[in-house]
Amino acid sequence: MVPDNLRSAVSRAHRYEPDINPTYQDMADHYSLAVLPARVRRPKDKAQVELSVLLAERWILAALRNRQFFSLAEANTEIRRLLEKLNNKPFRKLPGCRRELFEQIDRPALKPLPRKPYEFATWKKVRVHVDYHVAFDRHYYSVPYALVGLELDLRATANTIECLHRGERVASHRRSHLQGRHTTAPEHMPEKHRKMDGWSPERLIAWAGKSGPTTAELVGKMMASRRHPQQAFRACLGIMRLGESYGNERLDAACQRALDLHTLGYRSVESILRNGLDQKKPEPVQESILPDDHGNVR
Repeated sequence: MVPDNLRSAVSRAHRYEPDINPTYQDMADHYSLAVLPARVRRPKDKAQVELSVLLAERWILAALRNRQFFSLAEANTEIRRLLEKLNNKPFRKLPGCRRELFEQIDRPALKPLPRKPYEFATWKKVRVHVDYHVAFDRHYYSVPYALVGLELDLRATANTIECLHRGERVASHRRSHLQGRHTTAPEHMPEKHRKMDGWSPERLIAWAGKSGPTTAELVGKMMASRRHPQQAFRACLGIMRLGESYGNERLDAACQRALDLHTLGYRSVESILRNGLDQKKPEPVQESILPDDHGNVR
């Protein structure tokens, strides 16, 4: 294929080594095609295409410019008739017609189409977090824990998520649209969850203890509330990072308030700090007292 340098086909135009859009390249690989973009402002690099467009405008569009159609099927029928007429029209300076050249040259060189049509896929660069998960569309997918810290290529289709490292697929999951959730394969987990480049629940709790005992308590409860403690690593690191902006004393007070409200999460702690609720005394909850002789009390 010799396309223009449109954004959906060429990510970055270059005279010698253009960067092909990953999705476009994936489609070309599926159909065993080579992509050779035309040079910028060089339409003659694809002169055959430009000539074909000109012929279609002259012999099909121009012939139908004054016609009125009342359905798409009716328009397609007439376009197909004019297209056959154009392909069977004899050349002026060469023997034969376009249909004959297609049958003699192009058809014998064509390969059969793949059994399955191309499935549209989105590509994205992702980095493996300390919890050996990567994020896509606000959902988290596991990869082998040995890849923590590395950058991977993620390929997403309507039904599957694939992660590739140096062109080799290292993980595959069924795509989920539940935001904030985790999809974890047991074979991706380190033994006893403690061989992940030195990260462990105990280490995170000890690190959180430097901000205050309440912060360590909140981090511990967050990890205990998940099916796998590693699924809370990302949120725990985010909470501890809040101490750099607000200070450890305010962070510890915010964690205490979050524990009192039974809201275990990064967003809750961040909201408390942002609104200064950690510096206000919680309002006492007044319990309504019903009279002993109330008609609904027994």
